[in-house]
Amino acid sequence: MVRRPVAWIVALVLFAEALGVLAVNWFLGVVVDRQDMSLAGLDPDVMSVSSKAGGVLFGLYFGLCGLVALLVALRDRAPAGFGKVLLISAAVVHALLGAFAWGLIGWTAFLLMVVVLALIVLLLMTYDGRPEESGPVDAGAPVSPPAAPTAP
Repeated sequence: MVRRPVAWIVALVLFAEALGVLAVNWFLGVVVDRQDMSLAGLDPDVMSVSSKAGGVLFGLYFGLCGLVALLVALRDRAPAGFGKVLLISAAVVHALLGAFAWGLIGWTAFLLMVVVLALIVLLLMTYDGRPEESGPVDAGAPVSPPAAPTAP
């Protein structure tokens, strides 16, 4: 089946993305701090700290999404409740990032965001409506009406 490998790939991609977002925002915070320049009158220390805090928050968000995908891969069960909402929100975030990337960075970044979006949607769709979750189904048993009651 394709379910578990997709879940493993999504988990790895989201963990890598969490580390990448954290590293880029931390680096930008360090650059702003060392430049010691103001942008539209903003304090450089505030910009540096907010860049680092944003990197940590988004890194934790993508890391938590990766953890949900990892649990899906390990358990081979569909995400439920908060985990499903978290993966759906990650898909929406990647769709928005893809739209912004097309205009600001180029088609390669757009393509990367669309691939991650497609992987998350594939993870959500492959676990949708599995018969094991709704109860046991015996595919080999013939369907017959119940036996008529007999008279004593």
